[in-house]
Amino acid sequence: MKTSLSLLLLLLGLSQAQPLVEEENVDDVEEDNEDMDISTRILTANNGSSEILLEGDLVLPTTRNAIMCWSNNCLWRKSSNGLVTVPYTVSRAFSFSDKTMFENAMQTFHNKTCVRFVPRESQYDYISFENGEGCYSSLGMTGGRQVLSLNKPGCMYHGIIQHEINHALGFDHEQNRSDRNQYVRINWENIAPRMAYNFHRQNTNNLNTPYDYSSVMHYGRTAFSIRRGKDSITPIPNRCAQIGQRNEMSKIDIMRINRLYDC
Repeated sequence: MKTSLSLLLLLLGLSQAQPLVEEENVDDVEEDNEDMDISTRILTANNGSSEILLEGDLVLPTTRNAIMCWSNNCLWRKSSNGLVTVPYTVSRAFSFSDKTMFENAMQTFHNKTCVRFVPRESQYDYISFENGEGCYSSLGMTGGRQVLSLNKPGCMYHGIIQHEINHALGFDHEQNRSDRNQYVRINWENIAPRMAYNFHRQNTNNLNTPYDYSSVMHYGRTAFSIRRGKDSITPIPNRCAQIGQRNEMSKIDIMRINRLYDC
């Protein structure tokens, strides 16, 4: 009996000293640093999400094809005063400082476009900021309550908030626009076949605006790459040190909002 008890205690001690699951490979973990672009932060935050996401952070539509979301019934409505009003609510899971971040991200839209985000009263169509399983949104107005997920802390960045709001307004990713093959090369050999759908071109309305490597909606060079340090997206010609960014909407992003909503 004493021998069995000693063996049991020994095994228990070893189980406390050694993890029961295989240790994570440090080389496969993205470091959280200030230079990380928006798409890398989003894909990291969405890793393991139970949501079915297109292009990394777009909720799979259940009533229509996302690529057709440029039609007017997917746009937020303009009032007679010329302003596009987007009602919203904020989950109680967010702190006062979190709400301030949302308001700061919205302020750029208020200052430079005709889009106005207003606290919801009784409007049927509205955006609901929620602390979900990652950073994601639907594409354009879907009708009724529309979840815009910003998980804490992974999604709480000014640029990511603006990125997801742009999706909700109807904007797809820049590298998926219809004419992208003139501006970037997709390196399919560096992308897992099961992830290739994230790079399919979409039937987008480009609003007669130039391709924007610095768009807040552009993936970084290595998004979804299965080879560390290897590009999944390479600019044509390869003269841009960085594509995608981590700060805020570009001038062309703002121009597109104004053109799409006829501001």
